[in-house]
Amino acid sequence: MSFFSFGQSAEIDVVLTDAETRKKAEHKTEDGKKDKYFLFYDGETVAGKVNVTLKNPGKRLEHQGIKIEFVGQIELYYDRGNHHEFVSLVKDLARPGELTQSQTFDFEFTHVEKPYESYTGQNVKLRYFLRATVSRRLNDISKEMDIVVHTLSTYPELNSSIKMEVGIEDCLHIEFEYNKSKYHLKDVIVGKIYFLLVRIKIKHMEIDIIKRETTGTGPSVYHENDTIAKYEIMDGAPVRGESIPIRLFLAGYEMTPTMRDINKKFSVRYYLNLVLIDEEERRYFKQQEITLWRKGDVVRKSMSSQATIGAQRFEGSVSLESALEKAAREDSA
Repeated sequence: MSFFSFGQSAEIDVVLTDAETRKKAEHKTEDGKKDKYFLFYDGETVAGKVNVTLKNPGKRLEHQGIKIEFVGQIELYYDRGNHHEFVSLVKDLARPGELTQSQTFDFEFTHVEKPYESYTGQNVKLRYFLRATVSRRLNDISKEMDIVVHTLSTYPELNSSIKMEVGIEDCLHIEFEYNKSKYHLKDVIVGKIYFLLVRIKIKHMEIDIIKRETTGTGPSVYHENDTIAKYEIMDGAPVRGESIPIRLFLAGYEMTPTMRDINKKFSVRYYLNLVLIDEEERRYFKQQEITLWRKGDVVRKSMSSQATIGAQRFEGSVSLESALEKAAREDSA
């Protein structure tokens, strides 16, 4: 247990009731480092103790009340003076008076609503924390303790495949298909790319996963794009009728679930970006949004088997022969 000193009169420490058994999760801080924090989910109770330790046991500590708060807030880095609180709960632990000795106060926030996932980005931070305060006339004594919240989703009922085309008239026609449009954070993106018409010399092709963070509204909107992953599909020239399989494992990358219009302050979206580069260094792009979601550690067996069967069906769903037939029809036309 670690204590931090706040002034000369007392120290405050916040200890969770289930600190020894509660799981911890890594979370990135503003400076890019990773720390471990206690992990909570929406609706879970947050309970513990606040220890107020007098530094001079023989000396009385006058106070204007002792309280603990549970806060969920959003901070936009370009507007650091304003903290937008979407959860704010307060428990009074002691009325105004004096402490003659060190004392421990129990607290419990029952079934706390935690609607959003903890997030630290380029321009915004969403955090949850406990703040214990001993109110005093001149300077309060306080201690904050951050926690991390993960939002869990269930297997999407509708999860259609993505089919797209990249075309330059009389020069290039490519079709690509991904097995679904919604992926959990440890999922595998399975797909295929078909070259139906190739009359330009392509030397390189890759798929990027791009995270786009959007903050602010109206004229004060900021977009930050971050390339999370690069997956090389091909290095060399393809030929007409060629088919290339794609299998991209997401578990190795740091991503959050898709976050749309969080408290009307920010969004985090993810895109698959297909990039082609020809021999003259010209770049061709095709971008498609995907939805990411977080599933719990315990998943019903039937769900995982359904996902496996779905992937197998997709891999065998479109044959190379059908692609060649389509290419032949285009040439004859």
